[in-house]
Amino acid sequence: MSQEQAVREALSLFSQKVTENREYLSELDTPIGDGDHGGNMKRGVDALQEKLDDQAEDASVVDLLKAAAMAMMSKVGGASGPLYGTAFLEMAKALQSQEGNWAGAIQAAADGIAKRGHAQAGDKTMLDVWLPAAEALQEGNLTAEQIDGWVQATEDMQARKGRASYVGERSVGYIDPGAMSTSYWLKALVEAGVLND
Repeated sequence: MSQEQAVREALSLFSQKVTENREYLSELDTPIGDGDHGGNMKRGVDALQEKLDDQAEDASVVDLLKAAAMAMMSKVGGASGPLYGTAFLEMAKALQSQEGNWAGAIQAAADGIAKRGHAQAGDKTMLDVWLPAAEALQEGNLTAEQIDGWVQATEDMQARKGRASYVGERSVGYIDPGAMSTSYWLKALVEAGVLND
């Protein structure tokens, strides 16, 4: 499978995972957010699937990721739309300058999210999955088990950014919904074989 096909496959898998877990994402978001993360993400991946269908068979990895960015930015409400849009755009930019360097692309996405959301590691956000994933890739490998571990780790954190920060200490004991939806994208990349050299 070419890199283009693998990325297309990863985007489809991501859409599938979000669709299957839509209610779960909203359940995670209910005690610490607006309870709409699943619905928002589902709108985003529906638009993403439409954009994928419109992309030419031989669309480049950069074009596919840019299409994903536009879909997420235009359809996902709340903070998640701009954050996912930024992540996909930064990955596209990084891969445009260094083709095939996914460690660099994931790092660029993490940096973009940090800047856009004014967040850092330990704030109980999606960044708590993006950052260690970038690091793991720089060291050579990323597995579904590692991704699950980072998502799980957000449960014990107190939210310092986003809607969840409003509930303060009561945010402890819940998995961050953005971390969970991020895990679907990273696992899709692993499953589609995008990250294997």
